[in-house]
This record gives sequence, structure tokens and C-alpha cells, in this order.
Amino acid sequence: RRGDYSLAHEADLALENARKTVAAFLNAKEEEICFTSGDTMGMNEVAYGLLPFLKEGDEILLSMEEHASNVLPWFNVAKITKAVIRYIPFDENGRLTVENFKKSLTDRTKIVSLASVSNVLGYALPVKEFSALAHQKGAIYIDDAAQSVPHMKIDVKDSDVDFLAFSGHKMVGPTGTGVLYGKKEMLEKISPTFYGGEMNARFDSTGYLSLDDLPYRLEAGTQNVAGILGLAKACQYLENIGFDKIHEHELHLRRMAVEGLKKNGNAILYNEDADSGIVTFNIKDVFAQDVATYLSSKGVFVRSGQHCAKILPEYLKTQGTVRASFYLYNTEEDVKAFVKACSTAEDFLDAFFN
Repeated sequence: RRGDYSLAHEADLALENARKTVAAFLNAKEEEICFTSGDTMGMNEVAYGLLPFLKEGDEILLSMEEHASNVLPWFNVAKITKAVIRYIPFDENGRLTVENFKKSLTDRTKIVSLASVSNVLGYALPVKEFSALAHQKGAIYIDDAAQSVPHMKIDVKDSDVDFLAFSGHKMVGPTGTGVLYGKKEMLEKISPTFYGGEMNARFDSTGYLSLDDLPYRLEAGTQNVAGILGLAKACQYLENIGFDKIHEHELHLRRMAVEGLKKNGNAILYNEDADSGIVTFNIKDVFAQDVATYLSSKGVFVRSGQHCAKILPEYLKTQGTVRASFYLYNTEEDVKAFVKACSTAEDFLDAFFN
């Protein structure tokens, strides 16, 4: 598409083959796969693309555990349209249940946008059921799948979500790559967020603009071709391993970690029964970032703070947490080193003050 010479043609073929791979990976049509720089770009494209469908008083339904990429675009869209942001309440265990989801839906609900797996608590949603309930109310359902696509088999036809976004770097792919999926009829309706080369069929000095066909109208500018090819290879790599094996491995490691932390006796666990490889905790009387710094000194690398989910601390009643995330490349030896380091994390206070 970008040149009439042989090398450009070969690059175009490689890019479209990558699109075929990603489409098959999600059980989608090729024209429903739009390449992005990551989950954040995809979620913004959906949010701003849906501006014309919202008016004053309409409701956008989120949860308190959403990542910034699935909160901040909606905050701004709500300001522009005077729509209302509402949050689905958690149950006593910090989960989003079907019962609470039903109670949260109203005749004013126009958008439901939720992470299918929380990046902090690690709980998985019954996406297919949530999507069906949202559709019964005439609402659009958006799946922020950054934490689910790398860890479980996703079938967009089965879940019937209207839009889905994810990032390549979460799934052993290159940084700066991602995908926005949308049902073809939904992608046809949304306005492009970005304008420029390749997304147009033609334009002239009068201001006339004819948009290109899907998915190109939502892919303005030069694509990250090398990164996209890497993303497609990551999809194939994960499928070759098998998501059942990946999930089983993650849960095995998380069980080891949880049992070890409980045996240590100095940890506060926030998601003991999560459905993923995410273990979120604090060490008693130690600031989360200090724990991460101490563990790093022991060769154990974890995330700490609010994990870009800056509303969730209002529910957890703590300013920050420590997050260990186990994936296919982690081993039992990694978990043992993690648990051992956590057993002495309180020593950080002694080292710091003495």
C-alpha cells in the first residue's frame, strides 16, 4: 500500500499475513483487527470514537479496579458529552459479580467498559455473561483485555464483545504494539481518532475527505511493521504452548507463592483466591515501594504502588500494594527465591533506620 516496488509489496504482504494471524488468534475477521501502539491507544480510539453516541445523562459503567487506560479516556469523554461515570460495586471479596452487574445496569447505560482480568487483584470476569446482559440493555460492551489475552484463550465471537484491546508487550511480544478489535458493524460506526496518511481514500482542497476501508481508516500513519510481525509471532508462540498449560503453570506458581507468604506470617494478601498468576500483597508495617526496593536488592523484581489503578486504593484502604506476577517463563525456583526474600522484608526497616 505504501509503494509500487517489490520490497514495499513484500512488507505489505507480511503485515497482512500478521493481521490474518492475529484475527485467527481472536477468532475475528481480518478487517476487524486494527493495529495500535498498545492497549492505551486502542481504548482511547474506542472512547473518542464513540463520542457521537453519548449525550447528557447517559451512563458509562466502569469499576473501581480499572487501569488508567480504561478510566481517563472515559473521564474526558464524560466531560465533553456530560455523560455520567458509574462504578459497579465489589462483593465482600473484591470481585465483580453477575448480581452486582445486573443491579448496576440501567436504561441509561450506554457504555460498559471493563478489564476482563484486573491488573491488580487478578480476578477474571464472566465476560460472555456480562456482555449479554449489557446488550439486553442496548449498551456497548468493551473488553480491556490487556491482562487476559496473554493468559487465556480469547474468542471474540463467543464472548460477543463489541470492542476489545490489548498490548503486545504483555504477551512476550514487542513494546509499542497492540490490537484494537471491533465488530465490523461497530468499527464502521466510530469516527477515527487519528487522521493522516493511509487512513483516507482521497481528499482535496475543498476539505472533502473519503475514508479508506476498514481496518485502514483506523490506522493512520506509518505502522510499526517490524513490531507487528513480532506480535503475530508472539500469538503463534503462545498458541503452540497452549493456554491450558500456561494457566495451569501460573496457578501452580501462585499457589506456591501464596502458601509461602502465609507461612512467612508477615504478609497481608489482597487476592488469595485470584484466577491468575497475580499475587497482590503488602508486608506488615512496611511501605510497598520499600518492599519492592528491598526485594530488588535480593534479585527479586516486583511492581509496587497503585499499578495505574488509582481508584482501587479507595476500596483496598491502603495507599499502595506489592504485585508479583507469574507467567510462563517463571519457575518454582523463582517462587522460592521470592518467598525467601519476603520472609526477611521486615529487615528493611532495621536496615533503613539503623
